[in-house]
Amino acid sequence: VPHSLTRGGKEGQVLYRSKRGWVWNQFFVIEEYTGPDPVLVGRLHSDVDSGNGNIKYILSGEGAGTIFVIDDKTGNIHATKTLDREEQAQYTLTAQAVDRDTNKPLEPPSEFIVKVQDINDNPPEFLHGPYYARVPEMSNVGTSVMQVTATDADDPTYGNSARLVYSILQGQPYFSVEPQTGIIRTALPNMDREARQEYDVVIQAKDMGGHMGGLSGTTEVKITLTDVNDNPPKFPQSVYPMSVSEDKVPGEEVGRLKAKDPDLGDNGLVNYRLVDGDGMNMFELSVDSETREAVIKLKKMVDFETKRSYTLKVEGSNPHVDPQFLAWGPYKDEATIKISVEDADEPPVFVAPSYTFEVEENAPEGTLVGRVHAKDTDVANNPVRYMIPRYTDVEQFFAINTEDGMITTMRPLDRETQNWHNISVSATEIGGHHQDTKVRVNIKVKDVNDNPPEFATNNEVLMCESVAPGKVIETVSAVDKDEMAHRQHFTFSLAPEVAHNNNFSLKDNRDSTASIYVLRKGFSRLTQDVYYLPIEINDNGFPAMSSTNTLTIRVCSCDSKNTILSCNVEPYVLPAGLSTGALIAILACIVILLAIVVLFVALRRQKKEPLIVFEEEDIRENIITYDDEGGGEEDTEAFDIATLQNPDGANGFLPRKDIKPELQYPLRPGGRPAANSVDVDDFIKTRIAEADSDPTAPPYDSIQIYGYEGRGSLAGSLSSLESVTTESDLDYDYLQSWGPRFKKLADLYGTKDCSIHDGDDGEDS
Repeated sequence: VPHSLTRGGKEGQVLYRSKRGWVWNQFFVIEEYTGPDPVLVGRLHSDVDSGNGNIKYILSGEGAGTIFVIDDKTGNIHATKTLDREEQAQYTLTAQAVDRDTNKPLEPPSEFIVKVQDINDNPPEFLHGPYYARVPEMSNVGTSVMQVTATDADDPTYGNSARLVYSILQGQPYFSVEPQTGIIRTALPNMDREARQEYDVVIQAKDMGGHMGGLSGTTEVKITLTDVNDNPPKFPQSVYPMSVSEDKVPGEEVGRLKAKDPDLGDNGLVNYRLVDGDGMNMFELSVDSETREAVIKLKKMVDFETKRSYTLKVEGSNPHVDPQFLAWGPYKDEATIKISVEDADEPPVFVAPSYTFEVEENAPEGTLVGRVHAKDTDVANNPVRYMIPRYTDVEQFFAINTEDGMITTMRPLDRETQNWHNISVSATEIGGHHQDTKVRVNIKVKDVNDNPPEFATNNEVLMCESVAPGKVIETVSAVDKDEMAHRQHFTFSLAPEVAHNNNFSLKDNRDSTASIYVLRKGFSRLTQDVYYLPIEINDNGFPAMSSTNTLTIRVCSCDSKNTILSCNVEPYVLPAGLSTGALIAILACIVILLAIVVLFVALRRQKKEPLIVFEEEDIRENIITYDDEGGGEEDTEAFDIATLQNPDGANGFLPRKDIKPELQYPLRPGGRPAANSVDVDDFIKTRIAEADSDPTAPPYDSIQIYGYEGRGSLAGSLSSLESVTTESDLDYDYLQSWGPRFKKLADLYGTKDCSIHDGDDGEDS
């Protein structure tokens, strides 16, 4: 309430200092007021205001004229709008009193504050929800999970509008929340993740200290229980039956088993091992890295006939144990595996992995080599049949008895050709699944002394003519295809027929060699250039074998230093390595070629003479061919030469194969056609009939007649047929100068014999 302000105005009176005429209180207005009339905030009044309306109140500052309006006469201030403390908590305004007429300030301006009074109009809010939290399973009661915090926009310093209390709306009895702090804690013991892993908890925050009428807000908290190793592994079955066939090979899988552990990750990891059982040596255990199963595999082959069942004990254990839960153990479990062995039809088995036999060479057919034996390992114990696969004995040296396995020879063997025979024998059980087993059989061919010894080399011995008596000209040695036994050696001696010869002698050196000595001197190439010395060689074997080998000794001419100059064998050595047969063949070819050339030349010369001599005036038969240029493109009426050579070929008539007679038969007279005949067909048929009946006609002879030259040839005719029948007087004397080849024509046409120009010559030319 403003106090009055007095001011002296009369002359002569003492003037006092003008003091402030406003006395202010802080104005308050309640927020969110929704009454029908504007709310009165407060009233301004100055001491100089006498109430006559001369003073005018002016309001300025925050919200003046919009939010706050003033009655300029009374000074009453009203709020025209609803205010929100959370938007603006206070407003600063300035008030002034002025003269209404002159607008002169009567008081200095003064500031005052309008505060917005708070009401509980804002609920609590969780700004960071929803929340996610994790807590280990099996945690103790009261274990802190997380803290949630809500905010309230109301004034925390005024009333209880912002005093919050937390409570749990959803999540009991598993969790609880502290009312003042918002800390969430576990409320139940032994919360098991394997039973339930996730919980949806709803937390409420309420203002007004949680009393009635307060506003509230909620948030969700998703709480997940994390895993601990609180569960030991457990096999679903105590006994696992499995089976394996006896034909399975080591490494094959027999079966699988797995222990269950509901824990996660490393907590649920299970290791397996075999701990006991009579099958620990026959089976092994491994772990599948993907499925984490224990895999039982075959370690050694099992035999149904030996043992039909095995037992294994498997242990599954956790490698990572939580010390907090050791008392809940033990963290391992055991299971028993019973493995039964199934019978399989197995192939027979040989009693030995391989066989080695010996047989003498040259042994007769049917000689026993040895015996192989196989047996059926199955319970049925079926009989076994044997055979030799032919690809192992291609040449069929051996045979086997199918029932008892006796191997015999099919023909004599030769050690020197093949000293070892490696074959296979196959055994198959009767009534089985045709499974066979093969075994290797090595047969050694024992040596028999059946090959005589012979010279190690067959070289000739070259001896000088001037060799001195007693000189060793050669040391001979021997070889034998047979094996040399211990203490066996070769002995040499001269053959009986030359034992007492005067030229050479032999000395056995007793080391499987022998020396050849010369007994005399005076050898001469001219007298005898080659000596043949038969030598008998004995191998002293059992039985002993001997042979006679001839040593060739050639006498050669030597110089004074006994260097060989020449031997008789040298001139016969053919150059360039050609054999005598090759040289003879080459010479024969050359002679044949020369004979062909000579024959060809002789035939050429003979062709110049006519084959058959006719009378000189019979011109039409002497001239049987001439070059014809033909009739050009329109000449289609020429005779076929093949038809002329063999006119009866079309009728299936085979031509004659004549033999030229030794005697010349005279030509039959009277076969000639009439001189004035112009029928070419009749002429040809007559000539063919004569040739067929004439034994002297060679088969290659043919008559070629061109009765029609054709039309349209651009070149003129070269034939003299027309000119002969005309009256022209042509001069043929120039034919005399054309040389000997045209002598016949010159004789015919060069003379003035009128008989040449007879009309009948034109048709026979």
